[in-house]
Amino acid sequence: MTSVLTGDIIDSRLQKSKDWVEGLKKILSLFGETPNQWEVYRGDQFQIEIKNPEEALRSAVLIKAHLRALKLDARMSIGFGDKTYNAVKISESNGTAFIYSGELFETLKKQKVTLAIRTSDASFDEKMNLMVQLALTFMDNWLVQSAEFVATAIENPTLSQEELGQKLGINQAAVSRRQKRAHFELVMNLDRYFRTQIKQLTAS
Repeated sequence: MTSVLTGDIIDSRLQKSKDWVEGLKKILSLFGETPNQWEVYRGDQFQIEIKNPEEALRSAVLIKAHLRALKLDARMSIGFGDKTYNAVKISESNGTAFIYSGELFETLKKQKVTLAIRTSDASFDEKMNLMVQLALTFMDNWLVQSAEFVATAIENPTLSQEELGQKLGINQAAVSRRQKRAHFELVMNLDRYFRTQIKQLTAS
């Protein structure tokens, strides 16, 4: 099983494209090489293959945090399934993971959600998407400082609050405040739960 994340920048036309395109590419380069593992196309859309499905939700949260730190946001759909055709460009690869991700992506605007997942198991999807939607009630409203904290904390999971503070140039009390404001513990709990569930799904 693999996972494919399809996304686009919300209200990209209101932004000066050069400001965020480079930022987006820098974020996506964390996920490997372009165009095989990720690609930006049609100006403001992007697609990434996250080969370990357990990493998919955290990867989406990380992208969101980086974008919110740039005062941007994205709509993202994650499809889980197989990859039956491996093209040089990810946008030309195929398989159920790609189909689920693409079909779900087309519905996000109408659903008015910025992140959703789809597997071959409808009851799994319903449960996880409800939890994701609840988390989005605050993730969609992260301010720059909270978003910067989340991105830094996810990328440096072993650092203490004090060490994160040094990276962000703030003291430990400020780190603690940002962590609370971002509801970071909740996000990590959701990620842990998602990992156990997707592991069970792939094992079954």
